Amino acid sequence: MGRYTFRLPDIGEGIAEAEIVAWHVKVGDTVEEDARIADMMTDKATVEMESPVSGTIVEVAGAEGDLIAIGSPLVVIEVEGAGNEDTRGQGAKAAAVEERIEAENPDAGDADRVNAAAQMAKQAPAESPAAQLPLASEPTAPASAEARTPAPVSRVSQGKVMASPAVRQRAKDLGIDLAELRPAEDGRVRHADLDAFLSYNASGGFQPAGRRGADEQVRVIGLRRRIAENMAASKRHIPHFAYVEEFDVTALEETRAQLNAGRGDRPKLTMLPLLITAICKVLPKYPMLNAHYDDEAGVVTRYGSVHLGFAAQTPAGLMVPVIRDAQDRNVWQLATEITRLAAAARDGSAKSLELSGSTITVTSLGPMGGVATTPVINRPEVAIIGPNRIVERPMFVRDASGVERIEKRKIMNMSMSCDHRVVDGWDAASFAQDLKKLIEAPALILAG
Repeated sequence: MGRYTFRLPDIGEGIAEAEIVAWHVKVGDTVEEDARIADMMTDKATVEMESPVSGTIVEVAGAEGDLIAIGSPLVVIEVEGAGNEDTRGQGAKAAAVEERIEAENPDAGDADRVNAAAQMAKQAPAESPAAQLPLASEPTAPASAEARTPAPVSRVSQGKVMASPAVRQRAKDLGIDLAELRPAEDGRVRHADLDAFLSYNASGGFQPAGRRGADEQVRVIGLRRRIAENMAASKRHIPHFAYVEEFDVTALEETRAQLNAGRGDRPKLTMLPLLITAICKVLPKYPMLNAHYDDEAGVVTRYGSVHLGFAAQTPAGLMVPVIRDAQDRNVWQLATEITRLAAAARDGSAKSLELSGSTITVTSLGPMGGVATTPVINRPEVAIIGPNRIVERPMFVRDASGVERIEKRKIMNMSMSCDHRVVDGWDAASFAQDLKKLIEAPALILAG
């Protein structure tokens, strides 16, 4: 029997490390060649790692959420034959260590020699690639559900709570655990602390013990960690400013209904394809919005094509699929591509190229879009557009003869966030006004 050390291969795109997002094996499992052993996430996509040999898993590197450098050991597999670890001569090395210890400590007893050997082992470099892996001889590898689920935080009180008999009796009558209270002064619970606790409870801030769920700690890993890191970097590096404009989308909604009535076997149009078409028509006049800013190099790249990202909610978290050359597609082609990319993002089949390279992003929550939003820019882009919820409101409308009357209209706020290092407020406002003209006269959107 031998050991085969499988090292994390170069996944491509110049990455230096990848994150373990899922283990499909644990120590002691038997695997076949090409069997799935782990899922690794890079900045661009999740890649499945497959076993290059058949054998038994004897060691694994890290838990879910840990980062593994390219070229580092991922698993060690016990195989038939020699494997790929050079174990020859290890017995001779051990004998040489024993001889050295005996020569240096001729009068030492067995226990002293054992201690000396242990000290030498700590100082000696690792003899095999497997030595770089954490110990995983017990079946507590992160592949098991029990190992991945953090223990709930204990609420058992530490020590005795100081309180008068009257306060204790009142707390007992009210069903309040004194250990849940934070005394206002000197560590002693008083009636005022009970009153404050009850007031907080009445406002919905506390659930009585009978209805309280268990505390839960959820490790932030995988896509959720990538989102957290990207959003934090965006807010840390980009001086955002927001701009919100009100659009009358009554005519646009009527046009959309007419198009859907005669769509045949084409996908149903939502607001998004029409909005994207309008954005693509306006952007050539405002190239500073369809751009990337490399803040380290101090270079702004303005793009001639619109590679438009759109936020898509998936079971794994928020993803941004990218419609390549959106300016060359009509509303039906855009609707088809949006449907395809959103489905691929949700089922995990989206390719790296389909999830990267956007030059501007649109993010929409549809009917839950709220009155206004301040979306976070998808770095290194410099602008993001967020259509909000459509609401019906009475509005003053002037007809062709100049007479004003009140009508029920469909109104939508359009939110934008821009990088103030690259985009001026005047640029954002001018873009929004030109976009408003198209949205409120939908025939201009569909015109060639």
